[in-house]
Amino acid sequence: MPHPLDAAAVRSWCGLALEALGRERERIDAINVYPVADGDTGTNLYLTLESAARAVEAAFDGHTSAGTAPCLADAIGAMAHGALIGARGNSGTIVAQLLRGMTEVLAATDGSADALRRALRRAAASTYEAVAHPVEGTVLTVATAAADAAERAAAGAAGAAEVARAAHEGARTALQATPGQLAVLGRAGVVDAGGCGLVALLGALADALSGEVSATPVAVRADAPLPEAAGCEVADGVAADGCGDPEGPAFEVIYLLEAGDAAVARLRTRLDGLGDSLVVVGGDGLWNVHVHVDDAGAAVEAGIEAGRPYRVRITHFGGASRTKEPAMTARAVVAVVPGAGLAGLCAEAGAMPVSVRPGEPPASGELVQAIRQAHAREVMLLPNDPDLRHTAAAAAEQARTEGVRVALIPTRSAVQGIAALAVHEPDRSFDEDVVAMTAAAGATRYAELAVAERQSWTMAGVCQAGDVLGLIDGDVVVIGSDLTRTAMTVLDRMLSAGGEMVTLVLGADASGALAERLERHVRERHLAVDTVVYEGGQHAAPLLIGVE
Repeated sequence: MPHPLDAAAVRSWCGLALEALGRERERIDAINVYPVADGDTGTNLYLTLESAARAVEAAFDGHTSAGTAPCLADAIGAMAHGALIGARGNSGTIVAQLLRGMTEVLAATDGSADALRRALRRAAASTYEAVAHPVEGTVLTVATAAADAAERAAAGAAGAAEVARAAHEGARTALQATPGQLAVLGRAGVVDAGGCGLVALLGALADALSGEVSATPVAVRADAPLPEAAGCEVADGVAADGCGDPEGPAFEVIYLLEAGDAAVARLRTRLDGLGDSLVVVGGDGLWNVHVHVDDAGAAVEAGIEAGRPYRVRITHFGGASRTKEPAMTARAVVAVVPGAGLAGLCAEAGAMPVSVRPGEPPASGELVQAIRQAHAREVMLLPNDPDLRHTAAAAAEQARTEGVRVALIPTRSAVQGIAALAVHEPDRSFDEDVVAMTAAAGATRYAELAVAERQSWTMAGVCQAGDVLGLIDGDVVVIGSDLTRTAMTVLDRMLSAGGEMVTLVLGADASGALAERLERHVRERHLAVDTVVYEGGQHAAPLLIGVE
């Protein structure tokens, strides 16, 4: 029996889409040859929809606690926002934009068939606006075909369920034509992986509105007949090896960005000159940025200049990883970092950063995914936060069950992580590397400067809102009114016990003048002590200090 396009239907759509992508995830990963054959499109789409589904459930829970019921605008808006903040990879970013395009129409309508038709058209158009250099034979083409089919169905006075089913059928037909439109797909004998995911997503929408579930996979061989089905399936003998571009950029960089429209327009231009596969989606001050580049640090720095980037994810493709089955490396480092600048620093040092924002610690599943994406037999995991010890331990345990040898290095601060990373040597034995990194972290005392948000009792006395707090090894030892003077006091206390190297990591709002004054203070008061300064970009603490 057909169902109306309302908040309940959106909730059902999310659940069915997540189930469909869960079934198809490995199959879609296996045919992922464009734009990079890194074998993760299915996984990225699943994680993107998982974030969307969580946001929808949160919206329903919020209304339930308030004794109200969500409307269509609430549900579709939550779905689009959840996809935006959780978008993974090129395909996930584009799907987030598709959902945002649909929201722009459906949030102001009653969910009629005509509204769905217009929403699908807006969704398709918005993806072309988000992609710097649109390519036919991809998910963009499939989305346009779905909108075309919805137009034809709506013209025949069909209901919303019929329009959704027509869009799904149109997308399936277009998907089968993609190998003839994009040479890399034709050589591999597969359809577009992102388009395959969109077919599953539209099939879930049709199922949610019609009440009829069609879960038979669709074959993905270029010469396969078009079956009556909803998803995608890899046929025997499909080989994607060698179909990626081995000379393409080395890194995939993704981050959320708080910035205005004008700054984002400038960012698009700059990133377009740095690499390819550029997709920038979002609006209203919040954007998801995706690009493939050789200089990951430059891509992150561009975001810092445009606004406030966070949740930075940097993935190193590597020459051999541009195949269906990425080659395993011997050893890798996964590091949790609190700022975009630190993420870029870790990436340049060869580590895979997991960037976090204050109040949004990574879940163990996110750390497990980062370990998987490292494609290494052995992984050093740096939590860089005492509060993440149990989360990181759970992630390490899960990764071990999957055959990865994981060592949890007990780093309690980003500066300890920097010290551990500096002595990392992948060519020595695993145990020796663990000992060296652990020793380097343990030999680094850490401190941070923070601003008190409220009156509170501390080990150094009572602080008031706005006071500058100096914490050493996690405990408040100084309460001051001036950031620079408090930092000098903290440095003097730390260096009174000796030290050869001071590391200063500047926060997003810290000025270069602060670093200059602290460097001068160390030179004048503590002879033979070197100082190194990094632009960390963290928001919670204006300054991190390490003393080795």
